[in-house]
Formats: sequence, structure tokens, C-alpha cells
Amino acid sequence: MPTATARHILVSTEAECLQLKAEIEAGADFAEVARKHSACPSRMQGGDLGAFVPGQMVKEFDEVVFSGEVNKVLGPVRTQFGYHLIEITRRW
Repeated sequence: MPTATARHILVSTEAECLQLKAEIEAGADFAEVARKHSACPSRMQGGDLGAFVPGQMVKEFDEVVFSGEVNKVLGPVRTQFGYHLIEITRRW
């Protein structure tokens, strides 16, 4: 079964998500942005979600993590929780 590690930032609006993505793409540190802005408890670990397999996260999140490009900031991805920026750090 495929496994991945990822980190993410969760915010309530698409506009905020796009703004944070632009900051990261301009050189801001993903983990620092997560610590300052993410609504998810994972913010304390810089957005790190650890390792997981398909089905452990909501469908929209899983689809991106198990098909998207590794080491690239992806999103906004809308789920029932809000808008996510996702960085897949490893997939095997």
C-alpha cells in the first residue's frame, strides 16, 4: 500500500490560502508559515502530519497527496475543514 509523509497549512478562506502560498513561493519557510497561520494542531510541528496511507485523510486531501508532485506546494485544496496548502515530503 502506498505511504506518504506531508505537511500542510489549514486556513478558513481561499484568499488567505493563496496569499500564504505566494509568501512560501517567494521564499518564506513553510514550517514557520504553518506555525503562525494554520488552524490545525499540526501547526506546532510546522504542519507535519507524519506518515499515512490512503484513507486516513479526507478524500480531497488523499487525492492530492497520492497523485501530486513531491516537494512542491500544492493547493488551495478545499475540504470540509477549510483550505489547505499541502507539501508532500515523501511518497513510497
